[in-house]
Formats: sequence, structure tokens, C-alpha cells
Amino acid sequence: MMFRAVGFGTRSRDLKPWMIALLVVLLLIVVAVTIGLLAHFLVSGQKTEYYHGVFKILDVRTNSDSGHNGVYQLKDLKEISENLVDEIFIDSALNKHYIKNRVVRLTPEDDGVKADIIMVFQFPFAEQRAVRKKKIHNILNQKIRNTRALSINASSVQVNAMSSSTGKLTVQACCGKRVVPLIVNRIMSGDIAAKAAWPWQASIQRDNIHQCGATLISNTWLVTAAHCFKKNINPREWTVSFGTTINPPLMKRNIKRIILHEKYHSPAREYDIAVVQFSPRVTFTDDIRRVCLPEASASFRPNSTVYITGFGALYYGGESQNELREARLKMISDDVCKQPDVYGSDIKFGMFCAGYLEGMYDACRGDSGGPLVIKDLKDTWYLIGIVSWGDNCGQKNKPGVYTMVTYYRNWIASKTGL
Repeated sequence: MMFRAVGFGTRSRDLKPWMIALLVVLLLIVVAVTIGLLAHFLVSGQKTEYYHGVFKILDVRTNSDSGHNGVYQLKDLKEISENLVDEIFIDSALNKHYIKNRVVRLTPEDDGVKADIIMVFQFPFAEQRAVRKKKIHNILNQKIRNTRALSINASSVQVNAMSSSTGKLTVQACCGKRVVPLIVNRIMSGDIAAKAAWPWQASIQRDNIHQCGATLISNTWLVTAAHCFKKNINPREWTVSFGTTINPPLMKRNIKRIILHEKYHSPAREYDIAVVQFSPRVTFTDDIRRVCLPEASASFRPNSTVYITGFGALYYGGESQNELREARLKMISDDVCKQPDVYGSDIKFGMFCAGYLEGMYDACRGDSGGPLVIKDLKDTWYLIGIVSWGDNCGQKNKPGVYTMVTYYRNWIASKTGL
């Protein structure tokens, strides 16, 4: 009787060399595929998780002068806290799982400043989340006691797990972050902003026609120029759109409240600021996000690089544009801007100049109310100016004039709670 099957018993010695080689190759392929699948599932099995941490920083005074020990600006304290948490987890047993952290709130209290942070990790599915939360808490609690960067009340340390959706939205809601690389030239030559490049830019419209720019400072509030509403302040006749094109808009909302500065009186240029509330609120994404507001005590040096964006005209007397444009400018000192051949005594309190005395790079008609922003060393963007006025567009010795946000920072807070 002849058997058609080939086994690995006594008849294996009858296998030809090429058959043995083929079997070895097949075996190696099976092993390689198995290893590949295991690696794939181990990697793809990583889950992004969000944890809300709280700790209290002691003996801290917030002040504009950060040169003295124990005296900080809140933005400096935010950066120090984020760096501290980075160092703690990068130098820990969870370093392979740690992604990043973000300080989402600093709350001054009688005995210090409470820091709320969101910590982002990637873990495999196998381990229980309660165990991971305990590990994170223990590492944070243990290492924060020994830090010299800040004086922290160790007993105040808390860690709680967050749902992925809440955690992601909270991180996205952090102000002043953008996802597009910064490559900017000038507005008046027609450089078009990339999608999501300036997610806080808004267009204020009446009868669906762009009138002014505005800046998103929360999920329901904008800041803009008061002179945009000198002909009509009825909120029911205004809308706001978001995105890098007017038509089609990425998103549109109805305006429900317009608050002009109480001391603004056209045609005077002082107090040229307004806050606008819209409804319903927006959800922050990569394309729509709020800018950071500076502290009232913050100051910015002349010749600092700043950026403006808007849908305004490309030349004096021109029409507003459908696509968002961007420009890089320099801050100009008051001493220069108040020279007789520039603007002289027309530069009042709460105003500053930005641009170039040789002209060309400037905001223009339709850019009014829009943002002038600056970034810090951690690529966080702050609103420091609001497009207000200027003689013509891009003329020699006539740079743009901007409402100084720090001058009106407490006014903004009084109207919006921000």
C-alpha cells in the first residue's frame, strides 16, 4: 500500500534537499509573519489616555517683573510648570508612555497658585486604568516633593483619569496653539494663509458681507475694533464666520451681543475696542481655536517680530478678499511713531505702531478689528494688538496703528470674565 501523504516520521529521511530548504523557508516566513503581527498589535494596541492633575505652587507672587526670586508672570509660571512635569515623567518608569502635558489653568489663591494640568500618555490595553492612575499619581507626588524649580505643596497633588473625548477637547482648547508651520511674508502682496494657520481669525459680517476682522478669545467671545460698529450696533444684523475663506465659511454663528468701550466716540480713535458674544458656542479643533490673552502687565520690546492676518484689500481703495492673508511686521517704538513726520501727537494712550517706515507691509481696508499676534519661546501665540487705523495703506512713514490689548486687558476681563 502506498501512502500519498508525507510525514515527519521515519520517512523524513527520504525528503529531497530542495524540499527541506523549502520547508525551512516556509517556517521562517511563518515565524516572521507571527513576529510582525505581534509587533503590529503591540503598537496598534497603544491607547492615548488623558489624566487631569492638580497641584498648588506656594510662595508665589505674580508680577510683571520676573527678575526677582518668587515673582513671576503667569505665562512664565505656566512654562516652568510644564517643563517641570515634562522632566518628572521623562525621568521616570513611565518615560516610554509619556507624551506631553499642558497647563490649562493657573488660579491665584491666598496661599499660592493652583495649577490644573492635562497629562497625555500612551499605554497598552492590558493593564487596568486604575493601576496606571495610581502610578502616575505616585510618580508626580514623589518627585514633585524634591523639585527646586518651584515650591509645591505635595499634599495638594491630585490625579484623575479623563475620558478620551474630554481630554482631547481640553488640550485642543489650550489657547494660542496652531498646527501649521510658520511661513509668512506679507499681506499686501497677496500671500495666502494656509488652512488652519491662524485658527483664531474671524470675519464679522453684515448682510453676509465682510466688514471687519475679529479674534476668537473663547468659545463664545471675540475681540475686535469698536469703529467696526459705528454705523450699526444691532447684534441681530451681524454674523461671524470662521475659517480661511469668507465663502464658503468653515463655520458661521449669530452675534447676540456687541459691547463697545464706554469711552469710544467716533470719529476719535481712542478706546477703539469692542467685545462680541456669539451663539451657539464653537467646539475647538485644529481649524478653530482661541488665541491667548496677555497679562495686563506684559510688555513687548520695539522691533519684536509680530504677525497680522485679515481679509482686507490688497491696496488702498481696493475690495476685501475672499481668502485670508498674512504678514510679518516689526513693532515700532513710541519714540519713532510719535515723530512729526510719522504720526506725531496722533498716537495716544493705548495705541502702538507696527510695520515698516519704508512702507509696503501693512494692514488695509477690511483688516480692521483683526489680530496682531506674537509668539513666545514655546510657540504659544498671544493677541497684543487690534488693527485700528492708519494713513492710507503701506505708505512711507505711515505704519499701521493698533489698539494695545494689554492697556485694555482688565476691561476685557470685566466684560467677558476672561
